[in-house]
Order: sequence, then C-alpha cells, then structure tokens
Amino acid sequence: MSTVTAFQMADILFTGAGALAKLPESITGNGVKKPLVVTDKGIVKAGLSGKVEAVLAEAGIPYALYDETVPNPTTGNVHAALALYRKEGCDSLIGLGGGSSMDTAKACGVLATSGGEDILAYAGPGTLKAPLPCYIAIPTTAGTGSESTCIAVITNDTGEHHVKFGVADPRLLPKVAIIDPLLMTGLPPFITAATGMDALTHAVEAYISLGASEYTDALAIGAVRLIFKYLRRAVGNGNDIEAREKMAYAQTMAGMAFSNGGLGIVHSLAHPLSAFYGIPHGDANALVLPYVLDFNKIVCREKLAEIARAAGLTDLGPYPEDMAVAAIRRLSADVRIAATISEAADRRGLTIDKADIPALAADALNDPCTPTNPRVPTVVDIEGLYTRCW
Repeated sequence: MSTVTAFQMADILFTGAGALAKLPESITGNGVKKPLVVTDKGIVKAGLSGKVEAVLAEAGIPYALYDETVPNPTTGNVHAALALYRKEGCDSLIGLGGGSSMDTAKACGVLATSGGEDILAYAGPGTLKAPLPCYIAIPTTAGTGSESTCIAVITNDTGEHHVKFGVADPRLLPKVAIIDPLLMTGLPPFITAATGMDALTHAVEAYISLGASEYTDALAIGAVRLIFKYLRRAVGNGNDIEAREKMAYAQTMAGMAFSNGGLGIVHSLAHPLSAFYGIPHGDANALVLPYVLDFNKIVCREKLAEIARAAGLTDLGPYPEDMAVAAIRRLSADVRIAATISEAADRRGLTIDKADIPALAADALNDPCTPTNPRVPTVVDIEGLYTRCW
C-alpha cells in the first residue's frame, strides 16, 4: 500500500559562481533590516566572512557578527549567539560556514522566536512554537547540506557526558540558501575531503533509508554520481571551479534527500564519536560508513548495486553490494580520510578509550537516526561495529 509522501526544502536556492550577490535582495525582500551573521574563527581568518560583510556594507545593511562557533556546536554557542542577537537588536539570521555555523544559527533562531533560554528544551521533533526569524544559509563547504535540512544538531556541553541532540522541525529550513562555489575555493584539501565524504554519507544513507521515496532516491543517487566524479578533483585542486560547483550541487541534493528521507546508523555511530571525543562529524561519518554498509548489505543489495553503478563501476560481478562498499573505501582512501577511529584520533591528538564502547553504543542505539536504518540493529550489533572500526 502506498503512503502519502511529503517533501520540503528551502523557499529558494541560489546556486552558482557569484550567487553571493543575491544576499542584499534576500534580506530586503523579506522585510528585515539587521541580520546576525553566525560563523566561526576559521571562516573569519580565511576572509570569507569579510566577503559577506563587504556585500552587506556596500548595500548599506547593518549587521552583527558572532564568530565563536566551534566544530560540533554546543549549547553554549547557541546561548551566546542568542545573547548577541538580542543585544544588537537583530531581526534575522545568516548562517555562514559549514554545518556547525548553520546549525547554531538555526538553534539561535528557535530561542529567538519560540522563547526560553535553553535550547535543550527544544530537543526532538516538532517542538517549535513559532517560525524562525528570516534565516539565510550560506554554506562555505560542500558537505553538510544543512542549508537544505530541517534539523539542527547541537552538543550538550554541560556535565561530563556530552551528548548530541537534534532539534527537528520543517520551520528550520532557511528562507533563502545561497550556494556560491567561489566561497569554497579556499578550503584546504583535508576539509574538502571530510565534507565531501560527509555529503556522500548523506546520499548513501538517504538512498537505503526506510524513509526513502522516489524524490529522495533521485536526489541521492544523483549526488552519489556527482561526488564520485568530482570529489577527487576538488581535493586535488581547490581552484577547480567546475568541481567545486558540482560538489556544491551534490551536497545540497544529498541534504534534501536525507532531510526528507532519513538517515541510518552511520550517523547514529558517528554522533557519539563527535560528542565523546571531538572527532569531526565528516571524518566520523566517513570512517564508519563502509563498516555499516557491510552490516546493512543483506537487506539492500539492489540499492547498493545502483550505488556501485553511480560510482562508475560496470563489471559488478555476482556481489555488486561488495563492489559498492569497495568503491567507497577506495574513494575515502584516495582523499586520505582516516580508516579507523584510532587513526582519526591520532591525526588530531585526541584521547579515546575502548572501554567507552558500551556507552557509545547505548547513545547510538537511542539516536534519532537509528529507526530509519534498513537493518534493525541491537546494542550488541552496534558494539561490534564500533569494535571493528576502532
């Protein structure tokens, strides 16, 4: 029996080199006057916030700037951004950067209009009391797809046990998304790689998700095809505008797909790795992805075969699902993503502890991404997956 399918996205997307020029009309056209630009120190140092600020200044639009967002943004980030939003008399938000900045902007907007002082009060789906202020998303990475999703993922940084939680509501979608590959050309290779593999994870999980539909399938498999064709080029030459633009399309398509179709236990396992140890989200997703696909493949052979074809493979043999996993491992290795949790931690000087696996697994099993995984996992399954990718 068929079911009614809903599909949601930002009100309007501006995509392509020079799309940033659409920012002033996006503000004035929505009847707002003073945005808070939410970003991070890296975006400021790279000169990207300066480009946005110059566009605003030239148009005579006043603004305030919050640049303290950290990777895996925290409740502290959200509350500090809200304090500045109120102090400066802002009436709108611009999320500038990767998913961390955009999620912080979304969560700040939740408190600005739905009320309260603690974003934890809005954890879970459908908790908002009002629409966000006018929110404009400007991604500077091709990975998270946050500009096309209706969720904000925040880390509760109070107490010893840090946990990621999501705020989910269709009203978190931006009024406008401006996706300009010229803002992505300065990304270093390791960030290009991690965010690109993050987008691939979104596309693959959305494609095999229990919540997938014809709409999300088309977007997801299209994103897989673009990522396999252009990610290596974007990593190898950050000034390759065609590769940057195609990766920008891919991340937004993958974002639309998973926002409407759901994810799976790649994200469920990755979230605690970020919350416990600070492993960046894209790296965590990329290293977990092939192990989870090995676990899931017995229930989604046909779709994994399509992923293998989208990766450019033609001789699939009797086990095309294994070819898909192998292609993903090869792409990840080519762009120098860590293959294990230990390798990811060593690269960043992070301390990890295998004794945490039961606690990691408990959080992963309860993660909101788990219910749409195509194979139903037990806590023992998840502990085994952590052990295999440790």
